[in-house]
Amino acid sequence: MHSAAHSRENRRQAGFIRSCQPAIFALMLGLLASIACAQEPAPVLTLPRARFRSGEETLRAFAPIAAATRFSIVKLAVDDATVALATVVDTNGLAITKASELRPGTLTCWLATDNKTGAELIAVDEDADVALVRVHAKGLKPIQWAEEEVCAGEWAITPGIAETPHAVGIVSALPRRIRPQRALIGVQFDFNTSMARIQEVMAGLGAEKAGLKSGDVIKAVNDTAITNREQVAETLREFRAGQTVHLRVQRNEEQIEAQVVLVTAASALSERGLYPQASLDLFTRDVSQRAEGFEQVIEHDTVLQPWLCGGPLVNLDGKAIGLNIARASRVSTYALPARLVKQILKKLEAKAAKPAGTSK
Repeated sequence: MHSAAHSRENRRQAGFIRSCQPAIFALMLGLLASIACAQEPAPVLTLPRARFRSGEETLRAFAPIAAATRFSIVKLAVDDATVALATVVDTNGLAITKASELRPGTLTCWLATDNKTGAELIAVDEDADVALVRVHAKGLKPIQWAEEEVCAGEWAITPGIAETPHAVGIVSALPRRIRPQRALIGVQFDFNTSMARIQEVMAGLGAEKAGLKSGDVIKAVNDTAITNREQVAETLREFRAGQTVHLRVQRNEEQIEAQVVLVTAASALSERGLYPQASLDLFTRDVSQRAEGFEQVIEHDTVLQPWLCGGPLVNLDGKAIGLNIARASRVSTYALPARLVKQILKKLEAKAAKPAGTSK
């Protein structure tokens, strides 16, 4: 009897297993399919580089704009090394460019005709970082400036002397001021008093080179009277590294004058070994030497090398909405608005017209 019961139980289990076989088989197939998918991922579709926003095919689409502006642009070189573009502003060869890229040396330029010619520096507006140069060539075509205000989201094209533009982008921010990077005279103040009394003079920086000493009290920065250390920081906020400020200082019973060259905070830290220059270069190597301290700029997302500054930023009509003035970050470039550029140009032309030795 026990054997018969055992036999019935075996038959029941065998039937159950047979009934489950299709489900088990399906489950195994699903697991195998999952493993196969994990081992062989589906191919990811990528856009060919030629179709990137500044790829060859895209740039060719904007070729008519380059054709309309290339004879209004020259490529500047110093000692045969390309340093900047320049924008032609009259038929006599006057052109404007980014001043801080024009290092000492022999200035020449390449034209859209593929000819090389001489050039000379005429005048510089240091505040705007714009230089006026004269190109020794005839038949140049002045750039046409846009009259309408720029719009966020509009196309922004950077042409050169070639048949296709260098890059295209989008206006990302309307004209606004870019304050200079905070600059320092190279001192630490005594925080036990509200006066601008110097506690320490940092070695190798402007204050030490100008002869300032511990215990000196700053009484004026240029023409601004100083009564406390906060005023010094706020007044210096309007100046940029490399500029010189005139300080009036109280030393015991004597007042002395000092000319101090400003430096950036990063340079000050680097001088003291607290900010290695190699690390500084890693973050700034693709940024313009002067990338801040502008009265107004248009910001656009075009990725430009610093040598591509100085040329025009144009709209779809081929008219200049600005002058590219600085590669500001990895994905941002600044351009001076057209209306500001025209004001700067008038100042430069007036400056150039003054006889040598004439006061400002």
